[in-house]
Amino acid sequence: MTVSILINFKQVNRLFQASSSQSRPVSPSTSWKYDVFISFRGEDTRKTFVDHLFLTLEDRQIYTYKDDEQLLRGELIGPSLFEAIQESRIAIIVFSQNYASSTWCLDELAYIMKNRDERRQTVIPIFYDVEPSELRKQKAYYGEALARHELKNRNKVESWREALVKAGNISRWDPRTVANGHEAKAIRSICEAIKQTLLKVMTCTEASAEVSANTDLIGVETRMQELKSFLKVGSGGVHMIGICGIWGSGKSTLVSSIY
Repeated sequence: MTVSILINFKQVNRLFQASSSQSRPVSPSTSWKYDVFISFRGEDTRKTFVDHLFLTLEDRQIYTYKDDEQLLRGELIGPSLFEAIQESRIAIIVFSQNYASSTWCLDELAYIMKNRDERRQTVIPIFYDVEPSELRKQKAYYGEALARHELKNRNKVESWREALVKAGNISRWDPRTVANGHEAKAIRSICEAIKQTLLKVMTCTEASAEVSANTDLIGVETRMQELKSFLKVGSGGVHMIGICGIWGSGKSTLVSSIY
């Protein structure tokens, strides 16, 4: 008996090549609905930096959550956003001058940092016309915004302050220091780096799941590695491989473990 495997690398290997299809890419992992979640202040960056960032990520077949693109009419904003954060491999936070003036943004930030601590979510801050020290020391726009919030949201402000300090200490991007400040080039560079980060995250996550799923399958790991070498992940295109063997020899198990 022969099992034929037709593997479309738009799906399995979408981080290595751009697709000519205009359809939205499907995340290959059932554990994650999105590759990237973008947290941002709409009035500052929705139609400028974040719009360009989102389109560039999508061009690279990176499935990205942006509230005005994915949030359906009639959905409750809070629960939907928090669910999207939890279902994303990477959270990008675009810190702009008025980010901290929004309690929604601060709630997103606090939840993202919680996921970073508890679920090892990858967090990538981007500082758009603000300095990291404004977050760590909570001065300028951020200090003023937090002072206003304390009048109505005293119970939450402490957790927001803590999240801002943590975010300010993470390795980050500043578009002003990339490509001599040319925004379009800076966004392309940032997205390329995000693509590589996503690839590492996916590799680690899926390798862990693979080991866990096949712990009791004796000898399957060696066969999986051999089959992967034939697939030549990263070379692009569509590959077809035939697996021959008698009934019950593990052909379907091997294929499902790889896919």
